[in-house]
This record gives sequence, C-alpha cells and structure tokens, in this order.
Amino acid sequence: MDNGVSAGSTASTSTLGNIALGLTLLAFGIGHTGVIDGVSAANSVSLAMYVGGAALFLLGLLEYRGGNGFNGTAFAGLGIFWFTWAKGAGASVSDEAAGTFLVLFAMLALTLTIDAASGLFSQGVYGLLTLSLVLLAIGSFMDNGGLAKAGGWVASVSGLLAWYGATAALAHWPMAVGKSRRGAVAAS
Repeated sequence: MDNGVSAGSTASTSTLGNIALGLTLLAFGIGHTGVIDGVSAANSVSLAMYVGGAALFLLGLLEYRGGNGFNGTAFAGLGIFWFTWAKGAGASVSDEAAGTFLVLFAMLALTLTIDAASGLFSQGVYGLLTLSLVLLAIGSFMDNGGLAKAGGWVASVSGLLAWYGATAALAHWPMAVGKSRRGAVAAS
C-alpha cells in the first residue's frame, strides 16, 4: 500500500471506534444484567465478534497508521478482547479460567484508564470498563450471579458513556469534562 494514501482522519476513526466500543459494551452489559427477559450475554456474541472484535481491531490499526498510539492500543487491544470472548462463548471452561481471562483484560483497561490521565471522559469510560471486568471476574471466581449482574450494569454505563462521547463528537456538542490529549472517547 502506498504510504501517501490517507487512512482517514483520526476523528472519524476515533468516533467510529467509540461507537463500536459503546454498542458492544451496551449489548454485553445488558446481557449480564438480565434486565430484558430472554436476553443474555451470550446473545451479544455476534455483535462482540464483528463490531467489538473485527471492526475495533481494524480501527485500531487505522489509528496506529494515523499516528494515534493511544487509540490504536485501545481499539486493537479491546478488539482482541471482544473477538476472543466471542469465540470462547459457550465453550466449556472453568469459572477460574473465565475469571483469569477477565482479569487479564481488566489489566489492559486499567492501563488505558491510567494513560488517559488528561481526559476525564475517557478515564470514565475505561475506568468503568476496568471495574466491570473486575466485578465479572470476581463473580466468575466466586460463582456469584449478583456480582456478574453488577458488572453488567457497570459495563452498560461505560457503553453509554462511550456512545455519548462519539455522538457528542459527531453533533459537535460541548463536553464539560474536556478533551483527552489523544482524542480518545472525548468530544470537542
């Protein structure tokens, strides 16, 4: 590929990445809450694989190409998480293995939270994602459905926040909490 060819603007790939992250977190979170009768986390597998997995990973590569290392890391890393989670859904694994998987990706989310230090909005999204993964991991280790449900609610709020940030960026709404130095999950 010609290096002079544009990979798209950082704003457009960032916004689309935040929409993909938001929608995937919402579907995943709502599935864990049990708030909608007959909808479980397993019902979000296709969305997690293609929107949260493949699309986020591709957007992460575009962010890297555009020079945005933070969003590249966030989107590609979370794309790997969603794709792996979707491929393993329904597989026969121990609660300990599932909990360990969630802890490992909570560590990625924590890294993203810390690196988003100048953007309260992106810190909120990634901080809530970290908390949701930790709650889900502990719930898995302890076989505690209440903690898994709480993790689902936190994931849903994180998804709403990511979706709102992308919508605000598209609509050019002001955001009182500010803009991150890297443009991740923040709107101007």
